[in-house]
Amino acid sequence: MEELERAQTRLNHIRTVAPILNALRTISLGSWRTALNQGNNVRRYEEQLSALLPLLVPHLATERRVRLPKWRAKREEEESAPKRVVLLAIGSERGLCGRFNAAATERAERHLINLETAGIEVELMTLGGQVNRIFQRRQQPPAWSGALSVTGLPPYPTASNLTTRWLAQYEAHELDAVDVVYNAYGGAGRYEPTVTRLIPPRLPSNGSRFTDAPWPPPIIETDPLSLYSRIVGQQVAINLYGVLLDAAAAEHSTRFQLMEAASQNAERLIDELTRVVQTARQGEITQDMQELAAGAGLLGD
Repeated sequence: MEELERAQTRLNHIRTVAPILNALRTISLGSWRTALNQGNNVRRYEEQLSALLPLLVPHLATERRVRLPKWRAKREEEESAPKRVVLLAIGSERGLCGRFNAAATERAERHLINLETAGIEVELMTLGGQVNRIFQRRQQPPAWSGALSVTGLPPYPTASNLTTRWLAQYEAHELDAVDVVYNAYGGAGRYEPTVTRLIPPRLPSNGSRFTDAPWPPPIIETDPLSLYSRIVGQQVAINLYGVLLDAAAAEHSTRFQLMEAASQNAERLIDELTRVVQTARQGEITQDMQELAAGAGLLGD
C-alpha cells in the first residue's frame, strides 16, 4: 500500500510537470528560429551599410580642409594601446539553460584578468539577470547592469542606447575600447564563449581605392561627414544588435535541447511509474480476493 501511494504521488507530480516542459520546449523552439531569422536580416542590412561607407570616403578626402569623422580623431597609438576598456558580458534573463550563463561569466572573468594584468582600467557591465547575479555572488559587482526580455528577443533600442553612449565617451576620450563577451551560436544546442571588440569601429581608410565603385557615381546632397558619421553610428549599433541576437539564438537552442531531453525523460518515467502502479494495484486486488476467499472458507489452511 505504501509503495503504491508513493508511486502514485510521483506519477501525479510528473504528469503535472510534463505539460510545462512541453510548453517551454515549444516556446524555446519558436524563439530560436525567430532569433536566427532576425539575425540573418540584420547581417544583410549591415552589409548594405558597409557598402555605403567606401562611397563616402572620396568625398571626405576631397574637401578643402581635413574633416575626419569624429570617431577617427583619436591618435593611432591610443587605439592600438587602450587604457580604458568597457567589458560587456551578455547572458540570459531566465535559467533552465545549463551552463550557458556560467560559461559566459567564466570567459568574461578570464578576459577581465588579462586586461587588468596589462594595466588597463576596465569597467564591467552586464546584460541579463543571471550573469549579473553570478558576478554579484563572486563579489564582482558590475558598474552597470541591464535586463533582457523574458518573453521575446532582445530589443534594438537596448543596443542603440548603449552604443550611442559609448561612442560619445569614445569621442570625449573617456574610453578607448568596448569588448563584448557572449556565447556565440554554433548550431543546435552548441555555443562558444567569444570575445569581440565592438569599438573602435572598423572603418575604411581615406587612401582606399575601390575598383567596384558604381557608375555613374552617386550624388550626395547632404553633408558627407554627417552622413558618414550617422552610418558608422548605426553600423556599430547593428553590430551589437547582431551579437545580442546571436546570443539569444544560442540561449534558446540550448534551452530547447534541455527541455527536449527533460520531456523525453518525463515520458519515460510516466511509462515506468504507470507500470509500477498497475502492478501494485493488481497485487492488492489479488490479495483482497484471496482474503475474501479465505474468509468464505473457499481456501484451505
